[in-house]
Amino acid sequence: MKKQNINFLTQAAMIAAIYVVLTYVFAPFSFGEVQVRIAEALTILPAFTPAAIPGLFVGCLIGNILGGAILPDIIFGSLATLIGATFTYTLRSKNQFLAPLPPIAANTVIVPFVLYYGYGVALPIPFMMLTVGIGEVLSCGVLGMVLYFALKKYKNIIFRPIGGRA
Repeated sequence: MKKQNINFLTQAAMIAAIYVVLTYVFAPFSFGEVQVRIAEALTILPAFTPAAIPGLFVGCLIGNILGGAILPDIIFGSLATLIGATFTYTLRSKNQFLAPLPPIAANTVIVPFVLYYGYGVALPIPFMMLTVGIGEVLSCGVLGMVLYFALKKYKNIIFRPIGGRA
């Protein structure tokens, strides 16, 4: 296997593992109508490496399974994270402050439908969009940007170009 493939897989696996641990450790407020999933701060990582896209998807998938989520939540919640990560990677060079917007938008739109139709939560979907959106702004927007500026300083050390030197 080529060195660049090993680096990519290693980065993706590490991101997935961190996502799972954060979801599991903070499980009491990682799930539900009002949720602040601390692990979602990691959705800023596609701004640094494309390996974060599969890493976040797999991490969310495993985190949802271990958290006892139902099948629609496992599928659609993980897809929301995948969509957010993909568009964060796409926007990485536009403006650093746009990076948290895709995961905020994807989860704010998708998760309330999962809560309503999958879990039977009897709250209005627009209200759940508001509560999930607030949680996403806190985790992706606030914590994610704190993480972004902390990592930006060391990005050439932490996220070395795959297959090359910093």
